[in-house]
Amino acid sequence: MWFAGIDWADTHHDILVLDERGQKLASFRIMHTSKGLDELASRLTAICGPEHKAELACIVETTRGLLITHLLEAGFAVYPVNPKTVDRKRSASGAKTDQIDAYLLAKHGRSEIADLRRLEPDSPLIAELKALTLDQDGLIQMQTRLVNQLTACLKAYYPVALTLFTKVQQPSTLHFLLAYPTPQEAMNASCEEIAELLRSTGYPTPKKTAASIVYQVHQPQLTADDVTCRTKSRLLIALIRQLQPVMEEIAAYDQEIERLFLMHADSHLFRMLPRAGKRIAPRLLAEIGDDRSRYQDTASLQALAGTSPVPYESGKYAKPHRRYACIKPLRNVLQQFAWQSIQTEAWASEYYERKRREGKSHTVAVRALANVWVRILFALWLKGEHYQSAIFEQARHMHAPRAA
Repeated sequence: MWFAGIDWADTHHDILVLDERGQKLASFRIMHTSKGLDELASRLTAICGPEHKAELACIVETTRGLLITHLLEAGFAVYPVNPKTVDRKRSASGAKTDQIDAYLLAKHGRSEIADLRRLEPDSPLIAELKALTLDQDGLIQMQTRLVNQLTACLKAYYPVALTLFTKVQQPSTLHFLLAYPTPQEAMNASCEEIAELLRSTGYPTPKKTAASIVYQVHQPQLTADDVTCRTKSRLLIALIRQLQPVMEEIAAYDQEIERLFLMHADSHLFRMLPRAGKRIAPRLLAEIGDDRSRYQDTASLQALAGTSPVPYESGKYAKPHRRYACIKPLRNVLQQFAWQSIQTEAWASEYYERKRREGKSHTVAVRALANVWVRILFALWLKGEHYQSAIFEQARHMHAPRAA
């Protein structure tokens, strides 16, 4: 078997290949271009032979990108490792070069290959669903930043606008602010004009809300000077014009994600989960995947999700720590799901409150609940069964005396 440590970079990649005895067979650099990746495949094939590509282990610090795609398509075995792995294997001098990193990756692969998990590509549907959900999360973060900036802008000169509607980012709010970007313009508008504006946005109670808005904007309120009003109202319009297309794209992503999600044979497993909704259910499917052989057991999925703690002992000190090395999108969606489940599942709410009474913080309690949910989800996922609260409660009460 051969071990190729590949130090990834934006413009080039350094490669070092070891044999089973630890002897260096090759060391070279290729550019991150089509020609460079072809050269990489050719030089690796020359070492192992076309019929033994699966016996050449490529040790890398990433799981996605054009480099990974090229290696998988070429037929090589790819083993991703945590980026911290190389840092912990450095010499005491702290010397660091790309070639040293490539050597440390190859050395790690040679010594720890039995404990490494080979990267198996997702099915095309899961891969597309995962990419769409990750990209939508980026758009949602962009929307959150713009909403926060818009809120700060309104606080600076137009604070009453924050009390007129439930949410700043709802379409009716944005249309109202574009039509009346200053407090004075809102005060000059009639109740009929505001009602007509709200009606055009599909607002459910335009007349009632318009009357309330007119009343509120005419009440005594904090006011800014003319210069502040002119400059901030200009910023307000600029922020809204950025926010509106982002919101439209997020809605379009929702439609496409739902379409792909419903096409998958496992969608019913996640759709039936309590309060999973249109955002959480597709993300659970995308991150867990559909390859039943990917996880050795529940503990491996809990570790990848970052829900299980890491034991830490030193002398008299012994306390479990939070697991940082994990798949962040999977961790995030599981904790969101665990928090939502508290609203409808009595056992989940009881478990969360018990952790809080034990002195755990909100985050720790939710993470502990997510760890319990992983065990449930893993069993349902393996068996292809729906979650049923009554069956789970019955099993929980049956095993409770034994656990005690």
